[in-house]
Amino acid sequence: MVRYLLILIAFAGLAGCQTQTSERSTVSTQAQVPASMRGVEARQLFGAHSNGSRQDPAPHGSYSKGCLAGGVALAETGPTWQAMRLSRNRNWAHPETIGFVRDLSKVAAAQPGWKGLYVGDMSQPRGGPMLTGHRSHQSGLDADIWMLPPKRLNLSAAERENIPSISLRKAKGAYVNDHWSRQHHEILKAAAQDPRVARIFVFPGAKVRMCKDETGDKSWLRKVRPWWGHHYHFHVRLNCPKGARGCVDQKAPPPGDGCKDAEKWVQDILNPPPPDPNAPKPKPRRQLQMADLPRQCVSILQSQ
Repeated sequence: MVRYLLILIAFAGLAGCQTQTSERSTVSTQAQVPASMRGVEARQLFGAHSNGSRQDPAPHGSYSKGCLAGGVALAETGPTWQAMRLSRNRNWAHPETIGFVRDLSKVAAAQPGWKGLYVGDMSQPRGGPMLTGHRSHQSGLDADIWMLPPKRLNLSAAERENIPSISLRKAKGAYVNDHWSRQHHEILKAAAQDPRVARIFVFPGAKVRMCKDETGDKSWLRKVRPWWGHHYHFHVRLNCPKGARGCVDQKAPPPGDGCKDAEKWVQDILNPPPPDPNAPKPKPRRQLQMADLPRQCVSILQSQ
């Protein structure tokens, strides 16, 4: 009898593990995708929705292969922020991201010469692949923050479509230019010190400059990672919210403050290494289909 009970318990535990795994798994076969969604690029399906799904907020999948249930729109204008490029309808995110942006905008508003933040792309109403641009921003946990210091927060919709941000890079990103300020440093620092934040992407010269200018504890710089581009804006990526079982977290950054890694990036910009003759040719990018995404993404698209 005892042996029989142990077998039952073992099967129950296995069933529980299988249930958890299935909640995180991708749609494994085309048969699980409704016929109306087959053969259609996922970006076309997600880009067609103008509102979030009527579901509890939840990110599913990863930042570059996921979707968002119950997305919330960042108000187009707030006391310390304005959402930019409204025609894109990318000012949607998980509530945790909305709260983070609001909090960071208050920090920015306390900086000399800044009224708050201009907020660029976050996610589409239901996340997922975008029609143009980003490969990430799919699960409602990414946000682009403009480098342009807001002088006023009453821009019209037309102004928000046309006003450009500013670039802070010099020498192809090896250095910062004259637009860089201590205020940029402090805003990036506040973002990196927020426990909700997993990583921040910015051009290599900015990371090196921050490493040189920071005189106190540099441990927060671990989250600030050099990446190509990211000189008109910096990209903030949040951790998966607590209890979000279907969410795939960003891997932890390497140990240390990452300053030497950033210096290596800069040296490679200034003195590019010779190309590897044996490097494989890059494969053409394949657009994601619904079968590539977590199975919850189908119900998110079907939700009213």
